[in-house]
Order: sequence, then structure tokens, then C-alpha cells
Amino acid sequence: MTADALVSRHMAAWQAATVHPFLVGVRDGSLPEDAFDRWLAQDYLFAQVLVRAQARIAAAAPLADVGLLAGGVVATVGELGWFEEMAARRGVVLDSSMHPVTRAYCDFLLALTYCGYPAQITAIWALERTYLQSWEGARPGAQPYREFVNRWTTAGFRSYVGDLQTSVDRQLETAVGEQAREAEDAFLWVAHYEQGFWDMAMLG
Repeated sequence: MTADALVSRHMAAWQAATVHPFLVGVRDGSLPEDAFDRWLAQDYLFAQVLVRAQARIAAAAPLADVGLLAGGVVATVGELGWFEEMAARRGVVLDSSMHPVTRAYCDFLLALTYCGYPAQITAIWALERTYLQSWEGARPGAQPYREFVNRWTTAGFRSYVGDLQTSVDRQLETAVGEQAREAEDAFLWVAHYEQGFWDMAMLG
């Protein structure tokens, strides 16, 4: 099993997570700005939990992956500051309550920290690759959203996702039985929650 094989095996779920009317609206400018602002506020809350989950996973990761995952922690912390700057520009209040969809995704991330490492690294890779592929599909982005599209389509981010995929492939190569099933389930849950997050942003 490889990371690409997971995508191929579950292409319908992957497509639903990465090709969405929200992203079409970002690309062509038809997305209402209140929907985008709702996404921004909720993604900020999600990122706060993500950085804690990343830190826990990095602390117990194989030594070969500690540097990679620690870099992800640092990048997410930096992203929180960037979200605050973007929200201030757009007049978005970031202390809004957490939507049930966001809460469910965050609960999944925290529960993930008690899973085996193959599931943990698979989930981290899957959510980052979802972001990369989703925003690449929204390029170049309509002017109100272009700065966001640019942030998650850089060569540096693409390289980080590629490095995560290498780690996933290394883990899946030796994962068998329950570990392999747990990793595949983690992939599917990420795809499910990513689709739900786009739905929530559009529909409220």
C-alpha cells in the first residue's frame, strides 16, 4: 500500500474533498464573501487544535520524521498569525464559537494522537495534500481570495507535502493488519471531514 494507492482506491471520497463548489467560487469569484469569512474563522479555530495534535505526534514520531513534523508545527503556528492578519483586514471576528463540523474534525485530530504512528502520519499527510490539491484547483483565484490561493500553492508547501508522502509510504510499506486498516480509516476520515468543512463554510 502507498499513499497514492489510497487516493486511487478511494477516488470518489478524495474528489469530494478536493473538488467542491466552494473552491469553484474562490476561483471564479462567485463565492459570497460571508461564506469565505465563515471558513476563515472556523479554519483558524481548527488550526489551533491542529498545531497541538501535530506537536503530540511529532513528540512520539520515529526520529527520521521528527524534524519534518516539527517544521509543520512551526509552519502552523506561523499560519495562525497570518490568519489573524488576514481576518483583521477583512473585518472577521476570530473568537466565534466552534461549529459542530469543526468540533468533530478537531475531536478526530485529538483522538488520532492515541492511534498508531502509520495512522497519524497518514492523516497529517492527507489533510495537507487535500489543502494543496484543493487550492491548486482554485488557481489563480478571484482577486478577493487570491492571496489565500497563493499561500497554499507554493513550491515550498508542495515540497512539504511530498516529504510527508515519502514518510507515509515508508510507514505503509511495513504496516499490516490493524495498523494498515487504521491508517486507511484515518485517510477516509480526513476526506470526510474536509468535504464537510467546505460544505459548512458554504451552507453555515
